This record gives sequence, C-alpha cells and structure tokens, in this order.
Amino acid sequence: MKRTPIAVLLMAAALTGCSLAPTYKKPVIPVPAAYKGTYGPWKQAEPADRLSRGDWWKIYNDPVLDKLVTKLDAANADLAVAVAHFDQAMAYATEAGSYLYPTVGVAGHVTRNKQSVYRATRSPTSKGPMVYGDNAVGLVADYEVDLWGKLRNLAAAGEAGAQAAAYDLESVRLSLRAQLADNYLALRMLDTETSVLHAEVGSYTRALAMTRHRFEGGIDSALDVSRAKAQLDTANAKLSDIAASRALYEHAIATLVGETASSFSLPPAEMDLRLPRIPTGIPAQLLERRPDIAAAERRLFAANARIGMAKAAFYPTIDLGATGGYEGMYQPALLTYPNLVWSVGPAAFLTIFDAGRREARVREAEAVFNADGAKYRSTVLRAFQEVEDNLSLLNELAKESVSLKAAVEDTRRTLDIAMNRYREGAVNYLEVVIAQTAAQQAQLDELNLRKRRLQASVNLIRALGGGWKEVATK
Repeated sequence: MKRTPIAVLLMAAALTGCSLAPTYKKPVIPVPAAYKGTYGPWKQAEPADRLSRGDWWKIYNDPVLDKLVTKLDAANADLAVAVAHFDQAMAYATEAGSYLYPTVGVAGHVTRNKQSVYRATRSPTSKGPMVYGDNAVGLVADYEVDLWGKLRNLAAAGEAGAQAAAYDLESVRLSLRAQLADNYLALRMLDTETSVLHAEVGSYTRALAMTRHRFEGGIDSALDVSRAKAQLDTANAKLSDIAASRALYEHAIATLVGETASSFSLPPAEMDLRLPRIPTGIPAQLLERRPDIAAAERRLFAANARIGMAKAAFYPTIDLGATGGYEGMYQPALLTYPNLVWSVGPAAFLTIFDAGRREARVREAEAVFNADGAKYRSTVLRAFQEVEDNLSLLNELAKESVSLKAAVEDTRRTLDIAMNRYREGAVNYLEVVIAQTAAQQAQLDELNLRKRRLQASVNLIRALGGGWKEVATK
C-alpha cells in the first residue's frame, strides 16, 4: 500500500505524452504560380512571426503624416481596445498554462463543536467530551495528472489564442494607419484641387470683367456676360463643395488620432505627394507578413487542440492529493509532533452517463475547427484578391494617367485658342465657356486620378501586410 502513490506517479509520467487532439494540418489552398500579367511569382504562404510592420507611411515623405501616425499609435481608441483584448488573451494563456502545475495552498480552522448524544458512533461507555475545540493548520496540494493531454491542449489553445490576439492587434494597427494615410492623402489632394480652383476663379473673374467691359462698349451681348458670371459662380460653388468634403476628412483624421473634431484642424497645404514605385514582381514574403492570415491560422490550431480537450472527457480524471499539518484540541500545543497529521494518495473519477453531453462537445469542437478552417482559407484567398485588385488598379490607372495628362494639355491649348478667337471677335463667349468647362474638368479628373493612385498604393501596402520600403517616384 505504501508503494501505491509511487506506482501511480510512475504510470502518470509514462503516459503524459499522450494527446487525443487530431494531428494538426493546415488546409490545402490552391496557390497560383504567378500574378496575372507580369506581377511576379507566388509561393506557399507561411505566416512569419512577429516581423516588424515597418514605417511604410514614410514613403510619402510628409512630416505631418508622420506626426499624425505617432498620435494615432498613442491615442486611438480602437487601437486601445485591441491592446486590451491582447492583454486579456495573454492573461487567459497564462491561466491555461497554470493548470499543468500543482496547486498548493494553506488551510486552517479554529472551531468549537458539540457532538450529538445520539450519534451513531456513541456507545454507553463513551467518555469523550460532548463539547470540544478543534484546531488545525497545514498545507494542501493537488495535481491533476494529464494522462490524456487535456491540460496540455488547454495550454496550447491558450497560447495560440494569445498569438492570434497579437496578430489581431497588428491587423488593427495596420488598418488604422492605412485609413489615416488614405484620409490624409485625400485631404491634401483636395487642398490641391482648391488651389487649382482658386486660380480658375481668378481667371474667370478677369474674364467676367472683360466681357462686361466689352458689353459696355457694345461689342458683347448681355448673354456673354451672363455666361461668364455663371462660370465664376460654378467655380465658387465647387470650392464650397470641396471645403465640405475636406471638413469631413479632417473630422475623420481627428477621430483616428484621438482628438475631438471640434478642436482639431489641419491647415491647408498643397503637397508634392509622391507615389511609391510598385515593382511588378512582389516578393511572396510580403504576403506571409499579413497578420490576419497568421491570426486565422493560430485560431485554427487552437480549435484543433480543443478537440483533444473534448475527447479527454471520455477518460478518467486522476488527481494526486496531499495534505499535511497539525490538528488538536488545544491551541498552545498545536504545533507539536503528537498533533501531526497527513494524507496522500490518488483519486479518480470517470463519467459513465451524461445523456450525450460529451459526444455533443466533441461534435461542437469539430464544427468550430471546420469553421475556422474555412475562415483561414477565405482569409488567404481574400489576400490574393486584394493584392491582385490593387496591382491591377495601379497598372490601369498608370495608363489612364498618361491619357489624362495629354487631355489636360489639349484642353488648355483649346482654351487659349478659344480665348484668343473671342478677343478677336471671331466667336462669342459660348465657345470660351465650353473650352473653360472642358479644361477645368480635365484638370480635376487628373487630380482625382492622382488621388485614386495614391489610395490604391496605400491599399496595396495594407494588402501586403505593411513594411513597404521601396523608393518613391512621381
């Protein structure tokens, strides 16, 4: 009998390598050999642990944007929520890992007790006291022998969950920074549009003065004056519309950097914004750095471990318990050898009937694993799509930019010709209005295209997981 606890410990040590979790395998996902066109090769993506996202926004070479990102990292509320979720996941992982170790505590009591006169163990010759004190103090230890891997799978699932939360934090940080850059670049492009329209307002004001002068001299009609004034009013209306859009972007930036929209402002500035040079052959390692892919894979691993936890419920739970201390009727002599007590030995429990509860939990764990597997596949496929979308968009917008720049030059020449013909009296002001409208629209379209290209570059960097370090170009 004295050897029984030792035998149990030896058996437990021999069986602790057992785990009922299925062998973990990530879903097989078809991966294309290359991007469409000449974008570059793909290889099997594996999430890379804890790679720095890089100061990718500095590629736009704007010190104001750099300061705004610093403010975002320090004060954004959504980022603070993600940090709290990460801290929560880390705490849970620590809690889950603690079950692999014994629990040791201190116990004690000081009681005053009265026995029943008619208790079952009392005999006519019993001489023990009816009222007595009982005092005890000692250590209590308990350890669950992890024969079936339940606790190890619990710890593995907790650690994987913490890793997933860390990647979620990176995803939130990357997304917020990209959103900030996107809004900031759009705002600066509106500042450029405002500068262009102000120049046009000046030109239209001078044209209106000229038509009025010609009208007073009997050269032009009142219709020409009305057309010139309509052009000026339309330009001023566009300035107001751009101011409204700019205010909304400014308010969005304020929220992102943790400030109230009422107290935040960005002075207008026309910036020379640079477009990152996106190489046609994107290294596949950049896709591996997407934190959402890594988070999805870690959740899949955790779900696999929980299947093992659910299956372990079909096997007995074995606890090793030990207590030791002192117990006696009198406090002054409590900590003496005659009052020494101890107990040590294993205990086992096995559920025989639970109305299908354990089977249901296994099926539930398997269903969660299948769902997380589908989410992982969806995340990877969506990553491929986002990279392809933005590469295609940048490629086509680059072609469109060439045509639009030519259109801007053409409409400017047309406007110059129309204005010269008007001054010479060869045409009325309608031809000038048509040329002005075409020139203005072409220039605004070209600016809008620049904004779309900048936003597509931000979205591509976000799709690649951040960390872009290419040189900038026009």
